[in-house]
Amino acid sequence: MHARVATFTYTGDALDLARQAENGLLPIFRGQPGFNGYSLIDTGDTIISITAWDSPEAAERANVISSEWIEANIEDQVELRKAQIGELMLSTPLGVSTKAHAAV
Repeated sequence: MHARVATFTYTGDALDLARQAENGLLPIFRGQPGFNGYSLIDTGDTIISITAWDSPEAAERANVISSEWIEANIEDQVELRKAQIGELMLSTPLGVSTKAHAAV
């Protein structure tokens, strides 16, 4: 499993931005092959987006999908600082474990 982690600066209300993402971007992600989960974290000055995907290719597609949705909906409120994709090594909600990686 792979994750896309994106960090954004933002203006306005983080909870409102999360609601917009939940109502607008989450349904799009759910319709994509390989989607497993979506989380948003507010650190006070940044929002961190974490999505989980079956493959690195699916995670890469999330970059395009996310960028397009942000541009069309909340571009004036968020700015992407960094996006990274990597192998998801441990996630208790998603059932990913380093033990499972060792068995492969």
